[in-house]
Amino acid sequence: MKAEFSKNWISSSQRRKQRKYRYNAPLHIKKKFLRCNLSKFLRGEMKRKNIIVIKGDKIRVMRGDFKNKEGKVREVSPSKTKVYVEEIKKKGEKGKEIFVPLNPSNIQIIELNLKNPRRIRETKVPMSKREKETPESKKPEKKETKKND
Repeated sequence: MKAEFSKNWISSSQRRKQRKYRYNAPLHIKKKFLRCNLSKFLRGEMKRKNIIVIKGDKIRVMRGDFKNKEGKVREVSPSKTKVYVEEIKKKGEKGKEIFVPLNPSNIQIIELNLKNPRRIRETKVPMSKREKETPESKKPEKKETKKND
């Protein structure tokens, strides 16, 4: 196998090639791996299932030792594809508290950070996904007219 990144690895079903694809991917592709599921409320509001997590989002851990814990995202590392949360820490070797790296697939976004204008544009629901009005509700009601007999 090649040592450099190749888009052809993504079509492979071999686990080792998928791991190599993710490990050797450039940053603009690794950023796509930082997508997190949205809560049911946000999912209904935005008409999408996931979005890239950024600093300041409020998340809930869905899997692992810290399951059901919530907190604000402190740091996002695209190179490591990990997310660090302010409230989730553990003691290190020398007794110092360190932030636990979380995999984005194991967390759920419960509140979005909408301070960035680009993020606001990204979260707006496109016209194609908005609920379309039924044809019956669009038609104006016909007024009764008197017929001259």
